[in-house]
Amino acid sequence: MKIKTIVACLILSLMMGCSSTAQSAKSKNDSDDKYRDSTLSIEERVEALLPLLSLEEKVAQMRIFHANIGVESDENGKLKLSDVVVEKLKLGIAGIKNPGEHIDAVAAAKLNNELQKYIIESNRWGIPALFVTESYNGVDAEGCTVFGRPITSAASFNPKLVNRIWDVVGREARLRGMHMCHSPEADIVRDPRFGRMSEAFGEDTYLTTQMVTNAIKGVQGNYEGLGNGTHIGAVAKHFAGYGQVLGGSNFAAIEISPRTLIDEIYPPFEAAVKEARTLGIMASHGDLNGIASHGNPELLTGVLRDQWGFDGYVVSDSNDIARLYYFMNVAESPEAAAQMGLEAGIDIDLYAEDSYAYLPKMVKENPDLEKLIDRSVRRVLRTKFILGLFDNPFIDIEEVKKGVRSESSLDLAKEADLESIILLKNKNNVLPLNNTKTTKIALLGPLVKDNTKEMFESISNSNINFIAEKGFDLTDGNSGVPKLLDRDAKSIDNLVNIAKNSDVIILFLGGDEFTSKEAYFNKALGDRATIEPVGPQDELIEKINNLGKPIIVVLKHRRTLAINTIAEKADAILDTWDLSEFGDQSTARIIFGEVSPSGKLPVTVPRSIGQLPYHYSMKEINYKKGYLFLEDGPIFPFGHGLSYSEFKYSDIKISKMELTPDSTLEVSANVQNVGNFMAKEAVQMYIKDEIGTVTRPDMELKGIEKIELRPGESKIVTFKITPEMLEFTGLNMKKILESGDYTVKIGTSSSENIETTFKLKTK
Repeated sequence: MKIKTIVACLILSLMMGCSSTAQSAKSKNDSDDKYRDSTLSIEERVEALLPLLSLEEKVAQMRIFHANIGVESDENGKLKLSDVVVEKLKLGIAGIKNPGEHIDAVAAAKLNNELQKYIIESNRWGIPALFVTESYNGVDAEGCTVFGRPITSAASFNPKLVNRIWDVVGREARLRGMHMCHSPEADIVRDPRFGRMSEAFGEDTYLTTQMVTNAIKGVQGNYEGLGNGTHIGAVAKHFAGYGQVLGGSNFAAIEISPRTLIDEIYPPFEAAVKEARTLGIMASHGDLNGIASHGNPELLTGVLRDQWGFDGYVVSDSNDIARLYYFMNVAESPEAAAQMGLEAGIDIDLYAEDSYAYLPKMVKENPDLEKLIDRSVRRVLRTKFILGLFDNPFIDIEEVKKGVRSESSLDLAKEADLESIILLKNKNNVLPLNNTKTTKIALLGPLVKDNTKEMFESISNSNINFIAEKGFDLTDGNSGVPKLLDRDAKSIDNLVNIAKNSDVIILFLGGDEFTSKEAYFNKALGDRATIEPVGPQDELIEKINNLGKPIIVVLKHRRTLAINTIAEKADAILDTWDLSEFGDQSTARIIFGEVSPSGKLPVTVPRSIGQLPYHYSMKEINYKKGYLFLEDGPIFPFGHGLSYSEFKYSDIKISKMELTPDSTLEVSANVQNVGNFMAKEAVQMYIKDEIGTVTRPDMELKGIEKIELRPGESKIVTFKITPEMLEFTGLNMKKILESGDYTVKIGTSSSENIETTFKLKTK
């Protein structure tokens, strides 16, 4: 591909009649500059600019392309643009995905300043572009603080902590020159076969809602950070139901009852819109109950805008407008696909661009379409004004040097790790290990990293001797179509021999990044048909168990695994999901008792794929049966997580026995640390509707409070119960409050709690 330097590009822009500054690149009519007046409201500025744009310029504001088609730095760090990119930027652009993602923050900021300058000077009206990133482990780019994945942070059961994490994400992204984040994921994930499970916050509606709202408020700087230039806009995704694709297969159909949609799937998105004020929403890949999400006006306009009042922009997922034609088979032509997306309410075409490129020609045949184009362009321009890009489009490089990967951000990553690690099992209190006793510890298994031994040594005493050996890999590491490796008997025997000569064995098991990832087209796989640990991991723990020595398992994974053998053979299990860059060090701090674990399961851990779908809040009728040859119940329940201390729940009280539609009540319980460790505990409140006119969930999480107690210390934890918490979709598909009996449960998990009751009276 022919590459031009920025100098050549600037020459080209001059040849196009554009000046070297955004201010002088405009029409000579002074009235055309009204949109530049920062004293006007955002709406006034949008309405002043929109009529100036040609149809082609409007459509350009509805397209995002990926930087990998030709936005990069040359050997001197200067901007290089491909011919393709130069052509795309002639009329302006809505945005560009991930420019500078593979270079450090300072270099990226410099690159993005140059890129933004070029874009402003290359279009008639000096309209800046949105630079877009994502957040799975912090900012999805080099040189930023690496946090645990969203489902890992969900295990903290601490929404305030999630808010602080995403505040750092917003700040670091903005300092790189980013403006929007195609995150967080507001989907409820209840099928661990799905390769993208770790991008979400778990199986529960309430927990996900709390985490999503706090993530958005954090990344947007409570909205004020947008215009101040300190934070970026959020794009909540994937609307709606994407976490429950049939068979756990990416792009598959989604079949969710209308009642479940309203009561369980919509709430995180609704809160993202109404409470967190997300700037954007991304539509879902799949269809929803037979209607392709990207061509669903009832969903993207009716629910999202008419019911909830969303005024931001809706962006397609990658190539999905075009897929209405060539994949979903619901549009007869690419042009028809474009019209479907536009009429449904998709404002920005992500990546494919093929679709909305047809719009100018289509308007000539159907002029009414321009009204819909204007609708979308208003939303895009409004977003750019909210972010202050017309007035302050560039990054202060000196601020980048101070603000990215600061000590406070790195410390936060470590803090989040410690609150997110889950102690699933601790037979005979094998943990914590004694850090003063001379001990030989073997760090073994396929999830051992190159620096695992170093991380453990950094927090242990010199009398602890470590040996680390990975032994074998699980996959060949192919990012496209990873393959499981053959069993290596020699490697397994070597690990067992190392274990023989050790006092304690710590096994690092679970799954690598290639056993759980987003599945694309063209055989790029990431979903799974089974949920057991792959490879000879069960064999390894069985053989080491025969040695009769203490076994601690550290689980690393991005999807829920049916760890039957591990749960049986291990003396202790620490579930770490996918932690920060300091993950092994944080795990070592937990293992040696520097901190007591306080993480809780954001998912239910099933015994078998045959139990799916399986989540704690299923309707009670689902729990009245079991399966042949399989023990009933999960391996570990939702909300489960042990501590090195012990918490006693007692003295549950309720402020009154009756609740009415215009009142509230309070329920409290005394929580006492009766153990020997200072420890944190995520206190959970569940509510059960005993009888309903429609079948109701077995129970629903409705409150979380994370507390820290010294040994012997107690605290009364109080939750408020409002009528809104008890609403559900009734027989007529309307939200109702229904008189009847309710049980309130307060405890350490969905299965261990104390309870009381109250009545709801609606008459």
